[in-house]
Amino acid sequence: MREWWIHVGLICIPLVAVYLHIPPPQLSTALQKWHSAGKVFHFRGWKIFYRDSLGALGSSDVIILLHGFPTSSYDWSKIWDPLTQRFHRVIALDFLGFGFSDKPRPHKYSIFEQASVVEALVAHLGLSNQRVNLVSHDYGDTVALELLYRSDQNRTGHLTLNSLCLSNGGLFPETHHPRLLQMLLKDSSFLAPILTRLTNFVIFQKGIGEVFGPYTQPTDAEFWDMWTGLRYNDGNLVLDSILQYINQRLKHRERWVGVLTSTYVPLHMIYGPLDPVNPHPQFIRLYQKLVQKSTVTILDEHISHYPQLEDPTGFLNAYFNFIHSF
Repeated sequence: MREWWIHVGLICIPLVAVYLHIPPPQLSTALQKWHSAGKVFHFRGWKIFYRDSLGALGSSDVIILLHGFPTSSYDWSKIWDPLTQRFHRVIALDFLGFGFSDKPRPHKYSIFEQASVVEALVAHLGLSNQRVNLVSHDYGDTVALELLYRSDQNRTGHLTLNSLCLSNGGLFPETHHPRLLQMLLKDSSFLAPILTRLTNFVIFQKGIGEVFGPYTQPTDAEFWDMWTGLRYNDGNLVLDSILQYINQRLKHRERWVGVLTSTYVPLHMIYGPLDPVNPHPQFIRLYQKLVQKSTVTILDEHISHYPQLEDPTGFLNAYFNFIHSF
């Protein structure tokens, strides 16, 4: 009889947790500093967080940084100051549904909308006629390709691209391997609302840790900052909606891979080869086969899915070599 009640308790505890609103963690000093240095603009009634730093004197170059899933613009914090020493303006934003931006629900998140968010920010900052350099990572890579398509193909874009640097994004559905939780969240309408509420720091830390190299793991404080950014404005509750981008990549492969293979905008790929999401050598071989105009930097063998965080010096050296090559 006692064992029966134990089983009931084990079942009921997570079910009750589904209906509990667990307050998000407090911002760390570092994350609070990042937040305080940012601003907000409005896109279709929603607040979008961004950073815009004035940098090098005598330069007119502008760089815009596009982060990945499920994190935020804070992913660029380790290379922010060096970039301000090279560029006149360094800009990053939290996409809708991410970081310190609004996270509406229910909402049909899409790569197309996120590209429009970037265009709206550029217009808000008065940079529509300025040639900009894009650096993107993961989810941001696909947003960058949509911006490239609008600029190159149908001429409706509001960005004039000077260059594009990609990093460890799932550009090709055939070489992209999402994590198990991502697959469950994007494909299960029944489980997703439960899983998004039950996801906690321990589960998050394990999942994120798996896409970092064994020697480049985030510190406990860094893991906590990532989790805090996700939980801000109940971001865990929109993960399933945002993850539809994986299906969008498959549906619009011809559009996004097509522009990648045909553009004349200078391209570079910075790649961490230990990435389990876009594994070596399949991913980089396909990239080099299809995108022959692009240059490529493959970082050290222990660098995984977050190269700008795992090897900021290597990432910067690769990027500066690229930007100085044309």
